[in-house]
Amino acid sequence: MNYLLYGMENYLIDKEMKNIINKLGIEDINISRYDMDENTIKEIIEDAVTISLFSSNKLIIVDNSIIFSRTSKKIDDIELLEEYLKEENKYTNIIFIDRNEKIDNAKKIVKLIKEKGVIKEFNPLKNISNTVKEMFDNYKIDIDTINFLIDRVGNDLELIYNEVEKLKIYKIDEKIITKKDIEDLVSENINIDIFKFVDDIINKNKKESLKTYKELLKINKEPISIVALLASKFRLMYQATRLSKKGYTEENISEILNMHKYPVHLAIISGYKYNPEILLKYLNELADLDIGMKTGTKDKELALELFILSL
Repeated sequence: MNYLLYGMENYLIDKEMKNIINKLGIEDINISRYDMDENTIKEIIEDAVTISLFSSNKLIIVDNSIIFSRTSKKIDDIELLEEYLKEENKYTNIIFIDRNEKIDNAKKIVKLIKEKGVIKEFNPLKNISNTVKEMFDNYKIDIDTINFLIDRVGNDLELIYNEVEKLKIYKIDEKIITKKDIEDLVSENINIDIFKFVDDIINKNKKESLKTYKELLKINKEPISIVALLASKFRLMYQATRLSKKGYTEENISEILNMHKYPVHLAIISGYKYNPEILLKYLNELADLDIGMKTGTKDKELALELFILSL
């Protein structure tokens, strides 16, 4: 079976992925993981058609599967995947993960997944109270207290999950969560203007940049995710500004980049202030940081702090 999980709620995507793994009953030794930012479709297909040495069934997880969204990036060998989906290996299950808000339903590859597999959307929920309640498992917590937690932390389910885990450890014996527990243990979310953070970095405002960085760490943002966030903002500014200079409207740019108009509008305003070469320079440096953090050759928190200090 082939699955496509897409949307902006990473917590819900990861939860569904675990549900699928449990449902299939596949052990870790029979799970392969790929990332389309680093691996090719050819590598994935070669794995998919190979029989596992340890079990009759296996699972392949493919993150950053941008082939299902609108993208200007050239994807090699997409025809190989289309052919595979028509005659898939019945012993191989694949979970494709696209962390974009929308997929392109007009694409042949999307139509094939719809025909041959399962597509599930995971975008921000209007009412997340029930999802948060599920996080508490067998702990007692009323709906008012859940809403108090959401008001205090915000709607980011990954962030809420981290705070829930802290609360559960804190009350592991009593297993009753109160508003007082939340007040004592959970810090109020800080409203951080990411575009201002980017501006401070580009303008070499080290003091403000470091202050914001520390605030992000306080609310449990991983340095790797901060690097990815910064890179995405620099990339958006670069792409949106270039398209705007070519005469594209904000609506055109939103469609091309498969993004809502508001962040595109902000990116154009910010992007016009800076030289495109500066944006590319920081993108390259952030890419090196990302590799160093993921390979363990750079200390995560220190590496990003040094990057800010080196500006």
